[in-house]
Amino acid sequence: RPTTPRARCLEAVVSTQSTGALGVVGLGCEDALMHLLNYVWPNVFETSPHVINAVMEAVEGLKCALGPVKILQYTLQGMFHPARKVRDVYWKIYNGLYISAQDSLVSSYPRIPDDEKNSYVRHELEYFL
Repeated sequence: RPTTPRARCLEAVVSTQSTGALGVVGLGCEDALMHLLNYVWPNVFETSPHVINAVMEAVEGLKCALGPVKILQYTLQGMFHPARKVRDVYWKIYNGLYISAQDSLVSSYPRIPDDEKNSYVRHELEYFL
């Protein structure tokens, strides 16, 4: 268990947010969940293992409620940060996101213009859009 009162409280709050996010999937509470995500997200850099697990669980719950594209938008900002400790946390989140929802992420990747050798157009996606 976390040793400091702050860490115990943070673990309880983040765990509650995870459960709440899973409980309101599809009920139109996206604005409130985005607000909660903004409170959870700064805690991805916590050092207590219990808090880290609770935060990752909350991110997974919010991914189910908000969709993986919203979590990807938050994740992309730190994946190429100069500090290795920051990159490691963001890549851990991205890898979990990629494993659980890689088909949903395709539509959110940026478009890359074609060059002389390669064609990067995703025709099937453009048919759908």
